[in-house]
Amino acid sequence: MIRKILLFGNPNVGKSIIFTRLTGTTVIISNYPGTTVEYHEGETKLNNEKVKVIDVPGIYSLKEPTNQAEEVAKEMLAEAKREGSFVVINVVNATNLERNLNLTLQLIKEKVPMVIVLNFWDETRHLGIGIDYKKLSQILDLPIFPTCAITGEGIKELKENLGKARISNFQFKEEERWQEIGRIIKEVQKITHRHHTFLERIEDFTIKPITGLITAISILFLTFILVRLIGENLINYLFDPIFNNLYLPNIIKLIEKIKSPLIFNILIGKEIEPLKSFGLLNTGIYIPFVVVLPYLFAFYLILSVLEDVGYLVRLAAVFDGFTHRLGIHGYSLIPIILGFGCKVPAIMATRILERKRERILTGLLILLSSPCLPQTTMVIALLSPYGVKYLFLIFSLLIFLSLISTFILNRIFQSEAQEIFIEIPPYRLPYFSMVFRKLYFRIKLFIKEAVPLIIGGVFFFGILDILKIIKFLEYFSEPIFQRFLSLPKEIVPLMITGFLRKDVSIALLVPFNLTPRELIISSIFLIIYLPCLSTTLILIREFKIKDAFKIIIFQLVLGFLISFILNILLS
Repeated sequence: MIRKILLFGNPNVGKSIIFTRLTGTTVIISNYPGTTVEYHEGETKLNNEKVKVIDVPGIYSLKEPTNQAEEVAKEMLAEAKREGSFVVINVVNATNLERNLNLTLQLIKEKVPMVIVLNFWDETRHLGIGIDYKKLSQILDLPIFPTCAITGEGIKELKENLGKARISNFQFKEEERWQEIGRIIKEVQKITHRHHTFLERIEDFTIKPITGLITAISILFLTFILVRLIGENLINYLFDPIFNNLYLPNIIKLIEKIKSPLIFNILIGKEIEPLKSFGLLNTGIYIPFVVVLPYLFAFYLILSVLEDVGYLVRLAAVFDGFTHRLGIHGYSLIPIILGFGCKVPAIMATRILERKRERILTGLLILLSSPCLPQTTMVIALLSPYGVKYLFLIFSLLIFLSLISTFILNRIFQSEAQEIFIEIPPYRLPYFSMVFRKLYFRIKLFIKEAVPLIIGGVFFFGILDILKIIKFLEYFSEPIFQRFLSLPKEIVPLMITGFLRKDVSIALLVPFNLTPRELIISSIFLIIYLPCLSTTLILIREFKIKDAFKIIIFQLVLGFLISFILNILLS
């Protein structure tokens, strides 16, 4: 009886889509114990019995693991062998049979019950590749099922025949594995001549150094514009009206019935308008669902499309040479891009990086390289009346600080950045049901992991506010801001509580009629000195308290230092 199904395969072979087809939408995302490697776990039904399905991290080899993902995959297989009653589904990219068979033969050597899935079967016809899968099944002594996971073709047959999984009797010498693969390919695969398609010409254009860089910058700029457009419209025309016109008035009426000023202060705060106090049911709900979620939705939607089209790995490959100089992986660019929209999903996205050092350096780049979209909008609104030169100064300074800080820290904690070994998949049209399913999983993860932390953080600072500890901090900090940064005492409360919602704090500088110098110093300080509350909580969740505290202290010191230097230079 089968109790566990393990999906094994190289990266980008459609393994996750087959996993989704088997399990539906009830999926658990976990980190393998003692690592940062994520894997997906779900359930399917076989003969009316629930069976655990595990989407093993994509790997190229079991023999000599070159990264943490391959070590985890090897351990998962060993664990399944110890427990017994399992089946391995080896997902193979049918358009690249030679490379994929390397892992297949290694799995055969492990003597595990197995079936093979030839995915992207529809693309073999388009590419002029003919595979005699029945003959391949005879040679490898294993059941083989051609599939197109995106459309669901072949999935039903695969599921109905999992009971036919068996241990292969195929024999070969380990030292002749690649020669054996060559012989198999010669027997079962034929390729007919054809000319480059238009899509393949685009693939070449977007991966070459010069044209690839131009394409990457153009796509990043377009992504930035689309995320801002979608996010802002969702806030202005959907989330904000629902919150202010439906949710808030009704929740206030409900809380007022309790007739307790203390409970009202905890749940709503001293000010009814969200973001002006630390109310659990107004600010605590407003930040994750009205401020963060719309941009998160827009970013994940576009990210899922780029991912399914096959562009994200090209983006990582194009920028890998540059990011290596900073001591980080080419894939670090993906969370950094997310950070231009919102820091919360960006910090969560650093999970794709395997090593702690690269995650911390990437996290620092995310926090310093640019303000998030709402902050960017407010800075532009605040300083554009004084001319483009001030905006250029702020954004150039932020980019310079992020790069120089990461470069210096990389030199202090010297270590080689991991080489980027990724398969560049062909471009494919996105299958939108899968795009939205992926979007659903990511939003669900945010609501499950980030929202409780944000609400809890608002509650904690609400208690500090009620106990007047925040007022004490404002009083204590006032001389520092006036003496070292030459800022008027009236804006000190904004500087102290700015971590709650930075873009609102920047916007609230308007009524004080500050000079351009004061606007630049206060804006730079608010952007750098601390991550916003929601980002701080996610930092602690992702990097643990010790490392998160180091990043926060570094930002705090840098924020004061840069603002102090700017004050001297601009006086």
